[in-house]
Amino acid sequence: MTDIFHWKFHELQLAECVLTARNSSESFRDKISTIDDKGGRAWIYPKKPSGRFYTYRSLLSYVLLILLFAGPFMTINGRPILLLNFLERKFFIFGVAFWPQDFHLLVLTLIIGIVFIILFTVVFGRLFCGWVCPQTIFMEMVFRKIEYFIEGDAAQQRKLSRAPMSALKFFKRAVKYTIFFAISFVIGNTFLAYIIGKDELFRIITDPPSQHIGGLVGILFFSTLFFGVFAWFREQACVLVCPYGRLQGVLLDPNSIVVHYDFKRGEPRGAGKRSENDHRGDCIDCHQCVEVCPTGIDIRNGTQLECVNCTACIDACDSIMTKINKPKGLIKYSSYNAIENGVSKIMTPKTLGYMAILVLLTAVLTVMLMNRQLVETSILRTPGVMYQIEGDGKISNLYNIKVVNKTFEKQNISLELLSPKTGSVSLVGDLTIAEDDLGETAFFVELPQSTITSQMNQIILGVLANGELIETIKTNFLGPEKQ
Repeated sequence: MTDIFHWKFHELQLAECVLTARNSSESFRDKISTIDDKGGRAWIYPKKPSGRFYTYRSLLSYVLLILLFAGPFMTINGRPILLLNFLERKFFIFGVAFWPQDFHLLVLTLIIGIVFIILFTVVFGRLFCGWVCPQTIFMEMVFRKIEYFIEGDAAQQRKLSRAPMSALKFFKRAVKYTIFFAISFVIGNTFLAYIIGKDELFRIITDPPSQHIGGLVGILFFSTLFFGVFAWFREQACVLVCPYGRLQGVLLDPNSIVVHYDFKRGEPRGAGKRSENDHRGDCIDCHQCVEVCPTGIDIRNGTQLECVNCTACIDACDSIMTKINKPKGLIKYSSYNAIENGVSKIMTPKTLGYMAILVLLTAVLTVMLMNRQLVETSILRTPGVMYQIEGDGKISNLYNIKVVNKTFEKQNISLELLSPKTGSVSLVGDLTIAEDDLGETAFFVELPQSTITSQMNQIILGVLANGELIETIKTNFLGPEKQ
């Protein structure tokens, strides 16, 4: 009985050890890498990366930064290449003007963008975040490089952070944060130029501040916001705020190509050189992949929501493999199935389904853009105004007309009564609309009483722009009730 008790006790101890080990190895799933055991901020000091992927990312970031800062000042035929003026409800995309009346096109475009992101993520994971996202480009390719230049590499930054305040520390921090705010100020102005346009931005900058209090507040707000993000919030924007990382859990599958650790080749890991008959894997547990990670994760644990696919770990691991005379690619772009089974399949039913939806939506948007009305008219009976009987016995109704000119030519708008032919239309004043502008006025429609058959009669109006019929509109005409 005692032997059975001791055996059971040792069995429970063994089970507890196995459970503890498993919980320890899986602990990264219970908390994010930027939060310590006490729930406080775990500040990340990534080691300065280097390698072929980092070079490619740097070159791409320079191109994207040039395009980003030049965007508000680039024009097509004198019109901005991109302007999202929510205040005046004017939008320019590649020099084409869009108005609130085109809101359905915007919604469809956003849906297409979401489907494209889903499709891209299913195939390539969070590649966008590491290579194209403005947050990553500014943080890793601008602000982080300045930090390396002023404060040194990761070890020097940690040492400086732990050191008591001194003249040297104060000087370095003051220089760094001054440069950070100056760059944030430029970013804030550029961001504002995408909203209000370069001309308005120049007026805010050159005119006395008292004339543009709102614009000045906007510049200071965006400058402070970007400074806070890049000086303090940093990788938390990708880990805590951005919803894209959370989407990985539902969008990725074993065929998705992401940054992966080749666990078959690397395990079991262990430090030291490998002999000819050594059964250990190629991973020497140097932790260089962890040291360079800007979000502080260990990629050897597998795909995690913090990973932005920046490839810094690939470059770090490749350099170590070269030093120990092992093939590169222990960490690489690959899929789980390619590592586990040696088979990678991109064109899965899920991928083909998203592609079909994307093609269909794009075709619908193309057709809608081709049939988009460049001069759009809205006609409504003036509310609260009944019909009137004129001196000659005719019945008149008052209407309001609003015309949006989406073209870049002046439009002279006139109206014609297409049905019934016996009536007439008269505008209250001239309706000439400047390019990319909105015009509105009122007009009267008169009909003989003999034409009116009921209290509610349908009429058809033709809208002419510069003498050319562009639209026909059906509306109601009120008349006296027939006895």
